[in-house]
Amino acid sequence: MAFFSGLCSIALLLLAIGYIFQIPLLQQLPADARISAAVMFILIGFTHLLKPRKLSYMIEGMIPWPVFTVLFTGVLELLLGIGLLIPSIQYYAGWGLMILLVAMFPANIRVAVLNLLAPGGLPSKPWYIWSRLLFQPVYILWIWWAIN
Repeated sequence: MAFFSGLCSIALLLLAIGYIFQIPLLQQLPADARISAAVMFILIGFTHLLKPRKLSYMIEGMIPWPVFTVLFTGVLELLLGIGLLIPSIQYYAGWGLMILLVAMFPANIRVAVLNLLAPGGLPSKPWYIWSRLLFQPVYILWIWWAIN
């Protein structure tokens, strides 16, 4: 939900800036959604790179080399997030992020089923951990809508 809050806040801020300063690109909600997704994935990618051990617990025992996997997904999130900002590749970057979200979904299921701590120091109450699963399809739809 924190990620979703970030997406919405940034998109609405960009939309407001677009209207206040008469910036045509920012007056288009899909463009604002794409830019907000780029910002959030770049931020989350940096988190993966700066603190991989704080996220690797989500996949330990599931796949080999959990720290490397967290670093790798962080690099992908960074590169694909940046790709959302480049018109010639934003469509492909968006599809890359959607595929990445699907690939990372089992880790979020594992956190919920095993009642592990939520990543990033977020609330670890069962309602929150399980609700995170509901937002994964929302993020996929957000990206799909923003690139089409």
